[in-house]
Amino acid sequence: MIEVRNVWKTYWVGNVRKDVAKGITLKFPKGKAVGLLGRNGAGKSTLLRMISGVEDPDSGEIIKCGTISWPIGFGGAFHPQLSGAQNIKFVARLYGVDTDELTTFVKNFAELGPHFYAPFRTYSSGMRSRLGFGLSMGVNFDTYLVDEVASVGDESFRQKSSKMLKDKIGESSAIIVSHSMPLMKSLCDCGVVLINGHAKFYEDITEAIEQHKNAMNCGTPDWATR
Repeated sequence: MIEVRNVWKTYWVGNVRKDVAKGITLKFPKGKAVGLLGRNGAGKSTLLRMISGVEDPDSGEIIKCGTISWPIGFGGAFHPQLSGAQNIKFVARLYGVDTDELTTFVKNFAELGPHFYAPFRTYSSGMRSRLGFGLSMGVNFDTYLVDEVASVGDESFRQKSSKMLKDKIGESSAIIVSHSMPLMKSLCDCGVVLINGHAKFYEDITEAIEQHKNAMNCGTPDWATR
């Protein structure tokens, strides 16, 4: 289980203040896939980074049980001068998993060819996403954090990635960000809608999607105006 307790987070863009979390309190249930829904800039990716520990909240706390992945799609953990293979071996040692097994898995899954042995700094954004997704799927976590899996690679690779993720979700929990509502329906059990720095949990992903669509089309609901 992951519990977010009274979390606040503010960014400044020039002189403009952006509140992406205003006292958010949530419980993410164990063994479920939860979809994070909200318009661009609502704070979905920021919340994932805070849950993973990549970024700290301004105040409040996040209680975590079990192992949690870095946000899938986040390339900040990779050293730019090391090759993809060298980065994988480093992470394998860091997490105490078999180096050769993880390297072989990621090499085959990411389908980078000779680029797997090239410096990470030379990778395109798509190649970085493939390497990051393959690495995340190669390490077993109790909870997977997923940011826009639908944007990873071409259609064939996206289908393979979605299938792999579904298999992982059958064994672990997940918190997923995506703008693809069909993908959210296929992967998620329940959902959280983020609006104006506020968040509301819905037991049914279909209801969460409807609330998100209504907010996009009809304005802000009462719970998000505090």
